Amino acid sequence: MKYYFSFFLFLTLNFVFGQQNTEFKSVKNFFDYQRFMLNNEFKKKFDSESDFSAKINIKKDFSEFIRRIDSIQNTALVGALIKVKNREDLDRLKIPNLPKVELANPKKTDLEQEAKYPGGFNNLRGQVADLFYSDAVLANQEQLKTSVEFVVERDGSITSVHAVGDNFTFNRQAEIAMYLLPEKFEPAQINGMPVRYRFRLPLAMNFE
Repeated sequence: MKYYFSFFLFLTLNFVFGQQNTEFKSVKNFFDYQRFMLNNEFKKKFDSESDFSAKINIKKDFSEFIRRIDSIQNTALVGALIKVKNREDLDRLKIPNLPKVELANPKKTDLEQEAKYPGGFNNLRGQVADLFYSDAVLANQEQLKTSVEFVVERDGSITSVHAVGDNFTFNRQAEIAMYLLPEKFEPAQINGMPVRYRFRLPLAMNFE
């Protein structure tokens, strides 16, 4: 099944509290290592085989193993998403006990610098597309849409990722892809100080 992404970016400013998580990085690093080891073993087997038909079968077997690993990894990532969301929900309950932000409800014109992703919007779009696991999406129509909101923290990490759309599995995979982004944002600034910044990223995928 072919699929295509289209993105539109809207920015709004808001102050929230959150914390950086390592669950997604841990899951990805573990399964990347499994793929690396699997690739080495299959390459040895492929290189040692002289029969052309056998080589084709080895390639098919390798593709099937990778497909299974991708599926198992996604299950682990769903577990990480639930864990992170639960933790962030608990953190939000602690907000009244935290120091209040002095610049309450600043206007966008107060910003000296908006939050930026390395390489710009096109790089962000490409990385989300690469990280999106479409095989887990139960598509019931040709095009699916969601609106993903997330917060860029003062250190450039992202938290509080929440996707709103009609398709639950599409929303979930969009959230996972955002948490898997490999690079941090350059945080927004007001009066030379980094501030928390909220993004809204509408996302659409066409299925053919």
